[in-house]
Amino acid sequence: MNSNTDALDTLDDAVAAAAFRRLVRHLRHRHDAQNIELMGLAGFCRNCLADWIIEGGFAGDKAAAREVIHGMPADAWKARFQSPATPEQLAAMEASIAKNAQD
Repeated sequence: MNSNTDALDTLDDAVAAAAFRRLVRHLRHRHDAQNIELMGLAGFCRNCLADWIIEGGFAGDKAAAREVIHGMPADAWKARFQSPATPEQLAAMEASIAKNAQD
């Protein structure tokens, strides 16, 4: 393998799609993992995944993409599962977003 080739780019699309679906289903199951916490720790959340499927060619709009990822309309998910963000969570998210910009 060429040293400039990322092994991820050689992953079969069906395998990558299966892993993505498993990740999304895992996040649907783990409602306790708040989007703000995911942003603070990893720099992405469920809404980012929705944006990324749009960037990947999803034909729907942002609301439809979020429904695909959340498994329900985003407003319903937010009302049912999202708790208010703390100042610490917001600060961690801002720091994480700054790290993303450096990549």
